[in-house]
Amino acid sequence: MTTTVPANICYSSPRPILLPTSTLFPNRLLSTLRPSSSLHSTATRRRRRLRISNPRCSSSASASPAAAPSLFGDKKELSGIHALADRLPPPARYATSAVVLAAAVAAGYGLGLRIVGTRTAALGAAAALGAAGSAAVYALNSCVPDVAAANLHNFVVGVDDPLSLSNADIEAIAVRFGVSKQDEVFVAELSHLYFRYLSSVLPPGDESLKGNEVDSILKFKSALGIDDPEAASMHIELGRRIFRERLETGDKDANSQQLRAFQKLIYVSTLVFGEASTFLLPWKRVFNITDAQVDLAIRANAQRLYSAKLNEIGRDLDVKQLVELKQYQLSYHLSDELAEGMFKDRIRKLAEENISVALDKLTSRASTGGAKDAIHELNKILVLNNSLLSLGKGPDASRLACGVGPVSVVGGEYGKRTGDLKLLYRAYFEDALSGGFIDENKVADMNQLKHIFGLGEQEVEAIALDVTSKAYRRQLSQAVSSGELEAADSKAVFLQNLCDRLLLDPEKASKIHEEIYRQKLQHYIADKELSDEEVAALLRLQVMLCLHQKTVEAIHAEIFGSVFEKVVKDALGNGYNHIGQVSVRKAAHGLRLTRESALSIASKAVKKIFMNYIKKFAEAEDPSKSVRALEELVVFNREVVTKFVADIKGESTDPKSEEPDEEEEKPETEGTWDSLLERLKNPSLKVLKQIQSTPVQTEITLRDDIPERQRREIYKRYFLHCLVGDDKEKKLIGVEFPEEEDMTYYSLNQIGKILGLSEKVCGDIWRTLAEQAFRQEAEEILADGQLTKPKMNLLKQVQEKTSLSPEYTQKVIKDIRKSKVADAIKTAVRHGKLGIKKIRELKKSGVDVASMLPLGVREHLFRKALDEIFSSGTGEVDVQELYETIPSYLSIDPDKAKVVVNERAQARLASLQIQALALLRQGNTAKLVSTLNDILACDKASPAEPFSWDVPQELSDLYVTYMKSDPTLEKLKRLQFLLGINDMAAAALRGVIDRERALTNEEEEFVF
Repeated sequence: MTTTVPANICYSSPRPILLPTSTLFPNRLLSTLRPSSSLHSTATRRRRRLRISNPRCSSSASASPAAAPSLFGDKKELSGIHALADRLPPPARYATSAVVLAAAVAAGYGLGLRIVGTRTAALGAAAALGAAGSAAVYALNSCVPDVAAANLHNFVVGVDDPLSLSNADIEAIAVRFGVSKQDEVFVAELSHLYFRYLSSVLPPGDESLKGNEVDSILKFKSALGIDDPEAASMHIELGRRIFRERLETGDKDANSQQLRAFQKLIYVSTLVFGEASTFLLPWKRVFNITDAQVDLAIRANAQRLYSAKLNEIGRDLDVKQLVELKQYQLSYHLSDELAEGMFKDRIRKLAEENISVALDKLTSRASTGGAKDAIHELNKILVLNNSLLSLGKGPDASRLACGVGPVSVVGGEYGKRTGDLKLLYRAYFEDALSGGFIDENKVADMNQLKHIFGLGEQEVEAIALDVTSKAYRRQLSQAVSSGELEAADSKAVFLQNLCDRLLLDPEKASKIHEEIYRQKLQHYIADKELSDEEVAALLRLQVMLCLHQKTVEAIHAEIFGSVFEKVVKDALGNGYNHIGQVSVRKAAHGLRLTRESALSIASKAVKKIFMNYIKKFAEAEDPSKSVRALEELVVFNREVVTKFVADIKGESTDPKSEEPDEEEEKPETEGTWDSLLERLKNPSLKVLKQIQSTPVQTEITLRDDIPERQRREIYKRYFLHCLVGDDKEKKLIGVEFPEEEDMTYYSLNQIGKILGLSEKVCGDIWRTLAEQAFRQEAEEILADGQLTKPKMNLLKQVQEKTSLSPEYTQKVIKDIRKSKVADAIKTAVRHGKLGIKKIRELKKSGVDVASMLPLGVREHLFRKALDEIFSSGTGEVDVQELYETIPSYLSIDPDKAKVVVNERAQARLASLQIQALALLRQGNTAKLVSTLNDILACDKASPAEPFSWDVPQELSDLYVTYMKSDPTLEKLKRLQFLLGINDMAAAALRGVIDRERALTNEEEEFVF
């Protein structure tokens, strides 16, 4: 007896699988292969089925799992006819069947003949017993597939190692019982065995694959000889089981384990069936998962397997290991990109292990080896790096694992710990310099170490400079103390050779020389004075270190600057009297400063004082105090700084300066300073000429200390104060500009020089203020826009006062008048008072209306002018004026003007036609004639077509009415054309009018 499994159990099989009776299938497996309706059974049955539905065997490290009783179940016992069929080979079974059938027929025939005694009864009995015999024979032969399947099951159960099976063993069982391997019962048993083995091979839960699963499954599948569709259906069925367990479990951890198991099944199945897996394994359709989830399962398991193989390799790499890794990668279906990244990660971890040990050795106080042990660990990394580089460039590079190349710790644990990596690099660099020079091989190793650590060029250069600088200082000190440097024929060659041995940049060495000289000078200057012996020692050191004189002077200026600057500041603060003069000279001589160096240092102190005055000027809230600060600056520069600069330069501004009188020696008080400022505000002409003739220093300025924009603003503010006083809001009307004989002129000139402004810049500021003053005063004079002779005289006086050129003043006057006219025009436009008549008048007066109005306003005025012309009621139009004259007045493009004229005329014609007919019906003759004239004016500007009207008589009435107004013949003819009246009708209408006029004359005569 057989049972048929519903087709929905195996989606990939084209036909249902016939399974043997329950003796051939364990109840546990049958429970999982029931129809889907069985899933609605009780929870107890479902839990029992799930608990025993995953047979497993403990797998060892060998190539196949060890056989266990629970792997394929117990052996199946045969009894009755199944046992008979098992003992009979096919020939014997066939012969026995024939004998049984013949014996049954013969026995029936004999019994029928003996008992009944007739031939008919004998034949009937023979037929009955023959049928019974046939049933027995059929029963014997029909159970053969079941017996064959049972023998197959028992055979596999009896094998210790499932992988020792061969396809010949399976073929022998089929041949023994004379059944086909494609028999449904036999195939069902093969599927059952494959399913049990597949379930046992895949590791459970979070346990990772070992890498031999695919080979084991393929070997067992080949031994069974099962076809791919049937095998694939078992993979899908196992997936269903895992999927059901995942849905039914409520434990988060168990859910995660089932997900991992499902991913492992997808990965192993894909490798087992290869490219055919895309249609043999419908994961997406059966389990409703995406391609991305399938790819993730394959990628994750492939990475785990490859990672396990990578963990087996160490630092002693060879071609064989790397080739095997490449083969593993291909067999695991892992992409080159992922394999490369994983290989580099593994190599990085090996390098990080050496780095960790090196850091411990280098920083641990308990370590006896210290730096040597750390260098030993770094050398291991370099050996590994060189090995990978040579293998990557070898002839077998294409066969090696992906990622074979230089070592790099970037992206790993030490990727962000650059401080530790710098410490190791410094230790390696110092070790390379321990012999007094750097070997070329060490240079290559340090370059490799730099790339391995991922250090930047600036970081490496900083470490190299620090290490080599210290080594250079040590060797230079030894050369100086031993006299080797001083005895050298060429100091420069000696120092260059020293730099070459240490691979130190000569410019960096020059900086070291400057630092050594600076330290020696600071030591000597501790007592604020240099002795002759110290000067000689410094000169000797300068020669040995090959320092240029300018460099030495710069160092002197830097070190002596603070000392000399303090002396200068004190001297200037006291007005630079005789005492200050002596102290400055003594300090300059004691510090051995040249005139240039002394002036350079002193200029810094002077500029600080200058900046204090500028700060007072900027921060003072009272304008008078603000200006006073600049006036003090001018006096200080002339009376103090000029004398000080001349003294430093060796010049003399006062022949009696060597013998100062008693007044100069007395310190100046605040009162004397104020009185000096008061005397200089309004000096006499003699004093002013004396002040102007006295030379003032220009070497020290604030040109490089204050931005030019700010310096210009300071000068302008002072100039404005000189013009308007303390009132900042006051206009420049009636102001007096300073002349060369004024003290204000002198002060402005001196402030410009102190601020470092050129004569051109000062002149520009002067001219700007003069132009502003003239414009403001001219606007006052020309407030009404009229330029009379008295006003011209006033403007000329203002022009002479401001020293502006006549051309500029005329331009300003013209601009003011133009502005006034423009304001008047804009006002007229806003009030709608600017028409074509006013535009003509302005044009005749030389006023350019177009330049004063925007294009939109000009176009509006043009349309307004057209409306005036087309509404005049005269019928007279100057076409040239419409198309050329008025557009030229308003600077409108002629072509655009023509378009506007045509549009306005045509629009006006349409409305005038309706208006004329309405006036005709109203009997308003005067307005009707005026409207007809407007129609003729529009027609003249833009010729129109004859009118069309439903009542021709009204058109005739229009013609008659206009004819009575005695128009010109030309207008009458044109109106006749527009009204569509032919010459005959026109003559008849004229005759009617003539008769009416004649009759009117007769009546008038009769009345008379």
